[in-house]
Amino acid sequence: MAKRGTKSRQVAETRGRLAEHFAALYLSLSGHAILAMRAKTPVGEVDLIVKKGDLLAFVEVKQRQSLHVALDAVPERNWQRISRAAAHWAARHPHYGKLNWRYDLIAVTPWRLPKHYPDFWRP
Repeated sequence: MAKRGTKSRQVAETRGRLAEHFAALYLSLSGHAILAMRAKTPVGEVDLIVKKGDLLAFVEVKQRQSLHVALDAVPERNWQRISRAAAHWAARHPHYGKLNWRYDLIAVTPWRLPKHYPDFWRP
């Protein structure tokens, strides 16, 4: 017998992955180079890591029904985890060490282009 909520969790996971791909395409068309998607580290995961010029952005993607819900979907402790994961990723890729870092959010809502919030959070 399947666990309760497994189906809805799978649907949410699929939507999240699609949102990440949509966000990556959007950023790519905006001139960003996609360095990593779903970058897993021992201390956490970063949805997207992108580069544009001398800037390295660690991007959290949130897919929600409305923009304001997406903007509130990442609590402070999650940004701290993303920050630790970003530092771990950067330590394993030292050739990006001289770039400026920032933490972005991309909100994906139905029937709209992704909304990119550069420099959304700072450690």
